Amino acid sequence: MAKFIFRVFLAVILLFLSNRVNGKANFKDVEEKLKQLNKPAVKTIQSEDGDIIDCVEIYKQPAFDHPALRNHVIQMKPSFDLKELKINSKNESSKLTVFQTWQKSGSCLEGTVSIRRIRRENLLRANSAQQFGRKPQEVVLKSNTTIEHKDGQSPFFNNTKFSMPTIVNRSAATLVTVGYNYIGAKADINVWNPNVESEDEFTTAQIWLKAGPGDNFESLESGWMVNPQLYGDKKTRFFAHWTKDSYKTTGCFDLHCSGFVQTSSKVAFGGALEPVSTEFGQQYYINVGIFMDPNTNNWWLKIKEDLIIGYWPASSLLFYLNHSSTIVEWGGQVYSPKVKKSPHTKTGMGSGQFAWGLQGNACYMDNIAIVDFSMQLKYPQWVDTWVDEEYCYTAYNYQEGYGTLPVFYFGGPGQNYNCP
Repeated sequence: MAKFIFRVFLAVILLFLSNRVNGKANFKDVEEKLKQLNKPAVKTIQSEDGDIIDCVEIYKQPAFDHPALRNHVIQMKPSFDLKELKINSKNESSKLTVFQTWQKSGSCLEGTVSIRRIRRENLLRANSAQQFGRKPQEVVLKSNTTIEHKDGQSPFFNNTKFSMPTIVNRSAATLVTVGYNYIGAKADINVWNPNVESEDEFTTAQIWLKAGPGDNFESLESGWMVNPQLYGDKKTRFFAHWTKDSYKTTGCFDLHCSGFVQTSSKVAFGGALEPVSTEFGQQYYINVGIFMDPNTNNWWLKIKEDLIIGYWPASSLLFYLNHSSTIVEWGGQVYSPKVKKSPHTKTGMGSGQFAWGLQGNACYMDNIAIVDFSMQLKYPQWVDTWVDEEYCYTAYNYQEGYGTLPVFYFGGPGQNYNCP
């Protein structure tokens, strides 16, 4: 009898383990998700860093799995020509980050798009196959905190004072502009490789364009990120993200769900960036811009002045951002269950150094600009900095002298003597 009970118990355990891996994702769901995400490749590139890049026919990319895009006709290039205006003289020690690691191993053909292959182990790290590639939902506390102009006057948004919510699982250091209709934003984002303490944490340097109510906003985002749970390592990688309900149920990083329409074969979301900046050494940056095409309402994403990656079709995916963005943010964000708590996470933001270290020490954003319906690049009329935890991460909009525009510095180490 005891042997029979033991065998039944063992069978139950084995059945459980066959469906659950690492106590997280369901194995059957993982296999189905892999088939959904990884499209048939015309060509495959094995990168020296271990990534596999699939060259997928442009009309077979994940975007067309979205019900609203089943009959979508791809717009191959924007209808506008935004001439890049260097509105701020850049320090000569900075250089453009010119490639992703995989590009040294090959290139994709015309008529295809380059997509980083998702592997089984990537999905098994997620809490579930359905949650893979999604940004964790924000846990928001009610807050009366209001951003104010330097003259003490608060900006108004829909006839109410603009306030930043307190988010318990994220810590941000940003430059913010609000109160107008923006149809584009850009910046040169200094590239670093900060420490990420735990697998379930990540750190970003990015641009956000947002619209809609604070508890249900829409957001388009891009920049670089270190995210070991999503990518399986601690390399600095190029990313994009979108949501139409403040990360509750929609949107994802990169192409991990349908929505973003890729047009370029030269860049892969999630591809590692190199080289990265070093302390008091050579500085590298990527030029990231998100711009709405006023003729189609598609939001285009680019990583260089002349390298357009693709677009979010706002008329199909979005509501508030179908017209314009009303909030733009530049800066960094750390996601961790251990922010705003003690002990604080040791995950760094930016370079991992505080903003006042300036050039060669702190992470920066230069050539910051917005676009309004005049279709002209310009520095925002009103900006101010925002920091969630000033002893852990900092923000400093530094102006070197009269006649120059500010350079925005941000970041920090996380846990330190004043941030226990």
